[in-house]
Amino acid sequence: MASHDLDPLLRIKQIIGDPKAVPPIEPIIPVSRSHWWAGVKDGRYPQPIKLGPRITVWNASAIRALVLNAKGSINE
Repeated sequence: MASHDLDPLLRIKQIIGDPKAVPPIEPIIPVSRSHWWAGVKDGRYPQPIKLGPRITVWNASAIRALVLNAKGSINE
């Protein structure tokens, strides 16, 4: 498998943003951390991948699909 075949992984700060980071990280999905985790728990948002006890990530393609589905439902 070539390296370009791998799906990038995103941390929660890359998804919901972090205004305190230097430079600030703009959100892909502008929700609070608690709203995000509630959505993961009830199935509105993709399930995470645990890389370690303190490292949780999501596939970028799953986040991209979530955003595209949300934009599609808004336009309907």
